[in-house]
Amino acid sequence: MGRVYLVGAGPGDPELLTLKAYRLLKEAPVVLYDRLVDGRILDLVPGEKVYVGKGEGEGEKQEEIHRLLLRYARTHPYVVRLKGGDPFVFGRGGEEVLFLLRHGVPVEVVPGVTSLLAAGLPLTHRGLAHGFAAVAGVLEGGGYPDLKPFAQVPTLVVLMGVKRRVWIAQELLRLGRSPLEPTLFVERASTPRERRIPASLWEVAEGRVAVEAPALWILGEVVRVFTEAKERLVQEALALGG
Repeated sequence: MGRVYLVGAGPGDPELLTLKAYRLLKEAPVVLYDRLVDGRILDLVPGEKVYVGKGEGEGEKQEEIHRLLLRYARTHPYVVRLKGGDPFVFGRGGEEVLFLLRHGVPVEVVPGVTSLLAAGLPLTHRGLAHGFAAVAGVLEGGGYPDLKPFAQVPTLVVLMGVKRRVWIAQELLRLGRSPLEPTLFVERASTPRERRIPASLWEVAEGRVAVEAPALWILGEVVRVFTEAKERLVQEALALGG
């Protein structure tokens, strides 16, 4: 029975791979990869590549992924299961580990840089945000999340929330967050196609913000402080250059 390595691919930039992830990808006889794994990372793989990505509402494919992992583990010395970000942060890595262990397959987890950190903003900052929380904008089967436990967290990060951003913003306003709260969407973070869209929570709730998935969404005062700091640096650089 071969070993399965559950590997985090990070948010997109190949240079954010861990050294262990890089080595495993270069040597793996077969890699089963997700929809959000960057193509530049897949280019590192000389072995067989098997696409097992799921789109929204395709949760039933998880059982097929389990079967494929078991089949390849029985026929290869080792298998890489490659996931965007970190396998244990909204990646269903736990389910795959438990399935493989139940079937006697040895598993090793190789953590990845979670996309929560890909925006380059501190999720906590002394005197500004004493904590943060991450929430999925859509639940298994298409359900809506209960946002009440997250409503007053200083910094909130929403993943998989682009399609429901208006509802999420309206619900957070109903639960007491400020309509003037600064937020930031980051599309395709850490890739050459990265795009940043700042907006107030009220603007999002009014449907005035155009965003394309995949994108992470950060809410909180850390957005204002560090966005303004970067703008000042840009203006100072332009003034010195002029």
